[in-house]
Amino acid sequence: MGRKIHPLGFRLGVSQKHYPHRFAQAKDYPKFLEGDRQIRTSVEKYIARHVKDATNYGGVGHIEIQRKTDLIRVDIHTGFPDLLIEEQSLGITQMKSDIEKILGIESRKLRVAPSSITQPYGEPKILAEHVASQLRNRVPFRRTMKKATELVARTSDRGVKIQIAGRLNGSEMARVEWAREGRVPLQTIKAHIGYSYHPAQTIHGVLGIKTWIFRGTG
Repeated sequence: MGRKIHPLGFRLGVSQKHYPHRFAQAKDYPKFLEGDRQIRTSVEKYIARHVKDATNYGGVGHIEIQRKTDLIRVDIHTGFPDLLIEEQSLGITQMKSDIEKILGIESRKLRVAPSSITQPYGEPKILAEHVASQLRNRVPFRRTMKKATELVARTSDRGVKIQIAGRLNGSEMARVEWAREGRVPLQTIKAHIGYSYHPAQTIHGVLGIKTWIFRGTG
């Protein structure tokens, strides 16, 4: 019973906040929710398609969406904002155009801005994507987890836990392995815990990767 709750949903309103910032009437909430999902999917697909080797540059940590009366602001927190802007294609302009077509809104009602992450591997999503890329390249999982914990240790975060489940190193039987460095108090509501899940498609099947990063209390 104690393992089924989502670490972020467990702390919303206490030590975590929603990435979408908006107020919606009950009749508009489903439309806004679907719109937010489409925005995130469009941004991630664009980066995967146009930015080469994005994982090594930091990837996308998270996307904040703020809805006002006549403006939608999309902040892309990434480890490579300069690379995204200077891409040979239209970069932010093209990404903004794609979102406008999906939502069916005018250009003046949408603003897309990249935001730099100073410590990319301190973001659970970026860390999980990095681990997935190493596993797809057939790097042994124990070496991958050790290297990943070292990357987080270079930041100011207080603890990290990484879990990988599936046919590890091509074994016949699936199992779960994990590594932890520092403190990761999952049962403390005031603890600020970053969490992400990312599947990695390998030649032996799908591996499930989960990352938790403890950033302190408050």
